[in-house]
Amino acid sequence: MKEVVLYTDGACSGNPGAGGYCAILSYMGHNKTVSGFEKETTNNRMELMAIIMGLKALKEPCKVQLYSDSSYCVNAYVQGWIYGWQKNGWKTADKKDVKNVELWKELIALTSLHSVVFNKVKGHADDEINNLCDSIARKEIEINTKQ
Repeated sequence: MKEVVLYTDGACSGNPGAGGYCAILSYMGHNKTVSGFEKETTNNRMELMAIIMGLKALKEPCKVQLYSDSSYCVNAYVQGWIYGWQKNGWKTADKKDVKNVELWKELIALTSLHSVVFNKVKGHADDEINNLCDSIARKEIEINTKQ
């Protein structure tokens, strides 16, 4: 099984507001960048979209080391929140509806195809690839909101 490194980031201008996402995949010294824009969204949706679009870019099942600065996304898997949400009919521990259910369901489907390890990185720090993802996500907002 191929081993891929996937860095992701999402950005939002206002929350909600215009948003961008970026995923950078690395395999054997080759990089592929996937990015996009949504007119009205939230930062958490963009973080999820970055991961989803990064995993969708894979052409076959892979071992994926995923790096994200989103506690929301990483902790859902690392701390097992997502399994509790599913078991509880997509309700949080305090009985509220889980937000972004359709994206979580899509992510579950994608993570079932690949062996994904979620890793938390500190945002806006010294991680060069995370900073590049952030820059590209913000550029998507800038390009798509110019009048």
